[in-house]
Amino acid sequence: MTDPVWIESMQEELLQFKRLVVWVLVPTPDNISPLTLKWLFKNNHDEEQTVIRNKSYLVVRGYRQEEGIDFEESFAP
Repeated sequence: MTDPVWIESMQEELLQFKRLVVWVLVPTPDNISPLTLKWLFKNNHDEEQTVIRNKSYLVVRGYRQEEGIDFEESFAP
């Protein structure tokens, strides 16, 4: 991803994480594999389908978790 518009969008997402104190970096224990992250990209359009904003999302790949190993139970409303 070398387009400056997308790089700026990614930087905005990371700045929001910092501003909202979304995460804290901690050392990884030897017996734990951290979940990996993935960037998602979306173009927001106006009524004429002109791109008005590029939005980036940094998400965790939670689907790689295994019940009983990474978590004990889950809940979704």
